[in-house]
Amino acid sequence: MKLKNKIENIFDKKHINRSLIIAEVSANHNKDIRNVIKIINQASKIGIDAIKVQLYKPEEITINSNKKDFRLKKGNSWSQYKTLYELYQKGSTPYNWYPRLAKLCAKKNIIFFSSVFDLATVDFLELNNCPIYKIASPEITDIPLIERVAKTKKPVFISTGLANKNDINLAISTLKKNNCKKIVLMKCTTAYPAPLDEININTMKDFKNTFKVNVGFSDHTKENIASIVAVASGARVIEKHIVLNKKIKTLDGFFSQDLGQFKKFVTQIREAETCMGSINYEVSKSSKNNLNGRKSLYVFENIKKNELFSLKNIKAVRPSFGLHPKKLKKFLNKKSKINFKAGDRLSIKGLK
Repeated sequence: MKLKNKIENIFDKKHINRSLIIAEVSANHNKDIRNVIKIINQASKIGIDAIKVQLYKPEEITINSNKKDFRLKKGNSWSQYKTLYELYQKGSTPYNWYPRLAKLCAKKNIIFFSSVFDLATVDFLELNNCPIYKIASPEITDIPLIERVAKTKKPVFISTGLANKNDINLAISTLKKNNCKKIVLMKCTTAYPAPLDEININTMKDFKNTFKVNVGFSDHTKENIASIVAVASGARVIEKHIVLNKKIKTLDGFFSQDLGQFKKFVTQIREAETCMGSINYEVSKSSKNNLNGRKSLYVFENIKKNELFSLKNIKAVRPSFGLHPKKLKKFLNKKSKINFKAGDRLSIKGLK
């Protein structure tokens, strides 16, 4: 499937049972482009549709300050890094990687795009033909950024992990006011890893009715079940963090999946989509071989001519070669026209 079609299918009702699966590299590159290249080279082999990075410069999203506001709290998953600036410096993706990685993904028929955190990055990505923009949960209140992204007229995926209903409504209305027509509102729980009892997929289902947009799920859990449930509940986009190797320590590796785990993840998502199928009240092709397992009317005990039919001598039993069970009442307390033996199919010809 062509890259453009992969994106268009998200918004095409004909392809409602196929979600776009995104592998989020985030900070798992460890400042080594070779790690991302290896992920991309394997991605197409395991069925990944898209690779996403997080493109930013630390000075654009925080201040290089040691003041209390900018220090990471003890107990934070990344507390070994003293300040926000230090953390983001470690996790940022170098801008000069983007063209090379985008070119490689194109060769592999994989969508390559980025989350954006500031206006300058949007300008850079526009020069590099970024096909989709992702607004991360913390940026959902950055209205100037959302306005800028909307004006690109590209599809926008927007996460909701740090938003209440009013925040979401403002972000979505901002996108729509600026003629953004292709929106995916991503249910997200911004915890690492996210606990299953706080996922609330039913909220994602409500997004579609409340905000009149396509919906997706950004999965921060260690398990696969949340994404499977999300797909079964209508998610058109599924996003999960990927790491090349769990043995290598990376910023987000502790809640990410390696290539082997991600392959299983993709397989289970596709199996869930297959199970959803279509609305069809016909007996399935494979089930038709077992239609004879249904019940029909049979003689249960020997019946002599002129003997009355009763619930003791005729019954609805398996298999289904005899009369339909709905005809049972037609025989009860009526006389038999012929002799029947136990095991005979009940026949209208035997009814007086």
